[in-house]
Amino acid sequence: QVRLAESGGRLVQPGESLRLSCAASGSILSIAFMGWYRQAPGKERELVARISLSGRTDYADFVKGRFTISRDNAKNTVDLQMNSLKPEDTAVYYCTTRANTWRTSAFYDYWGQGTQVTVSS
Repeated sequence: QVRLAESGGRLVQPGESLRLSCAASGSILSIAFMGWYRQAPGKERELVARISLSGRTDYADFVKGRFTISRDNAKNTVDLQMNSLKPEDTAVYYCTTRANTWRTSAFYDYWGQGTQVTVSS
C-alpha cells in the first residue's frame, strides 16, 4: 500500500506564490512518476504537472511558465511551486503517483486526499 500526504494549500491573493508538497510512504519498491492534478467545483479533474523518475516533466498549457514541479527521488517527495496565481487556479490539488510495492511488481496509481488552494482577493 502506498500513502500520499499533501500539504501547503491555503488562501492566497492573485499574483502570490504557493508551494505544495507531497510525500509518498509505505512499502514502495519503485516510483515511475509523481504528479499533481486539480479539480475545480463543477469541473473534471485535470493534469497540472508530472515528473518521471528520470526528471522528465509534463505541464498543462495553463500553468507553463508559472508552475514548477520538482522531485526528490531519495525521499519520495514531489513539490509544486506555483507563482503568479490566478483566481482560476482555485481548486483541490491532488498528488498522484504510479508505483509498485514489495507486495506486487505491478504498477498502480495512487492518490492523495487533496489540498485546497483558493486564489481570491
